[in-house]
Amino acid sequence: MTDLNRALVDIRDIRRQVAQATEFRGYGPLTLSATAVLALLAGVLQSRWLPEPANSPVQYVALWLTTALICAALIASQMLARARRLHSGMADEMVRMAVAQFLPAGVAGAILPFVMLHVTHSMFWVLPGLWQIIFGLGVFASCRCLPRPMVLVGAWFLLTGLACVALGDERALAPATMSGAYAIGMMLVAAIHYLFAKKATTDEEKEL
Repeated sequence: MTDLNRALVDIRDIRRQVAQATEFRGYGPLTLSATAVLALLAGVLQSRWLPEPANSPVQYVALWLTTALICAALIASQMLARARRLHSGMADEMVRMAVAQFLPAGVAGAILPFVMLHVTHSMFWVLPGLWQIIFGLGVFASCRCLPRPMVLVGAWFLLTGLACVALGDERALAPATMSGAYAIGMMLVAAIHYLFAKKATTDEEKEL
């Protein structure tokens, strides 16, 4: 390995270490709040169009996966813009790290409903709880680069998911179990990011 290649590897390692020690500020509170509103709207649509979701599992999965994809697209688009603005030269490394931490949970959550559609309908009711548990684990995995109170969000989704499973029947498919859990959870995420962004701005102004 030449000295130049060794230096480039060292620089990449240093950038990775700095990224791991830096709080990621790419998530925008307004966009996160918008995803909470979308979760509520999805709940309203379910209550009107899918009064018996256990008898319409494909439509149920389509509704909530579509909602999740729209929310993910909104968050990703603003995340890239904010990261470039707030992390400048470290933006790409910070985004890659944030995505890598949540990606396993995201992939599992996307694949899970297709597996559940092939089980007996009597077991389909566990899907909302499993979704929330997986999401909570994804939040826990991302806590290393997020404000410390974000662990409360992971705990919220873990508890709501377990509560859904504890219902033990088709009541877990009610609109409130998904829309309520995600609306409250994402509003909590938005509030934490807003408060810590405000604190970071205040600290920067004091340094100036």
